[in-house]
Amino acid sequence: MPLQYAFKMRRATEMIRVRSTVAILALLIGAAGLLACNKGDSRTAETTQKGSGVDEVAKNEAPAAVIGTAEQAAPLARSGQELTYNFDSDSPGQMPLKFHSARTGAGKESRWLVLGDSTAPSKPNVIAQTSTDQVDYRFPLLINDEASFRDLDVTVSFKAVSGNIDQAGGLVFRLKDPNNYYVVRANTLENNYNLYHVVNGRRSEFAGAKLKVTSGEWHKLRVEVIGNKITCYYDGNQKIEATDDTFKDAGKIGLWTKADSVTYFDDLRVAAR
Repeated sequence: MPLQYAFKMRRATEMIRVRSTVAILALLIGAAGLLACNKGDSRTAETTQKGSGVDEVAKNEAPAAVIGTAEQAAPLARSGQELTYNFDSDSPGQMPLKFHSARTGAGKESRWLVLGDSTAPSKPNVIAQTSTDQVDYRFPLLINDEASFRDLDVTVSFKAVSGNIDQAGGLVFRLKDPNNYYVVRANTLENNYNLYHVVNGRRSEFAGAKLKVTSGEWHKLRVEVIGNKITCYYDGNQKIEATDDTFKDAGKIGLWTKADSVTYFDDLRVAAR
């Protein structure tokens, strides 16, 4: 009896160990499955979010991240004050005086240089955006530091030289910083002329026109702003008229390109209204 009883007790103990081991394994497998499920859900959510981001990029071209950039204030231009920049007195191969470079979006920093161009509207020099980083959501800026403007009339000549991702040139106005401003731009690859506001680095179109934009030729952009009314001209012809209240205060003016656009600009003129 004692031996038989000891055998039964030993067998019962082994059964308890087996069942405990099975229970523990079941718990571990269940936890692993739950973790995998949650991870899968997380990936699904991430994929959905990225998918929405693609749609958002198509609509508003939202950046992956926005890094705040402080902008040094410029004095408010008095009514009737005019400024002209033809870059002919600036040194070739250098940045022009009274400007600084910046960038909206991702990718490498912009690279603006004064260059000689025998076809320039006012010879001999132009200002050129020369970097060719192919990040799509990348907008090089050349910002004027001499004055800020609320109501204005601003013009510039531009020539799209090259670019595989984009070939574009634009005018920036009421700029608060490199992530907040208005821009109207012409694009030779898309053959359109669009007006955007950029808010916290997010670019959103709110008016535009279809037209032929040729590369390798000089064209003129012009913007008139009075209050919330914005009128844009292309080669002397009115193409856009819109109202918008995103930026009501005075801001800086500047030049703009996109992605790998190599674009030349000349004869930037602005008058305060």
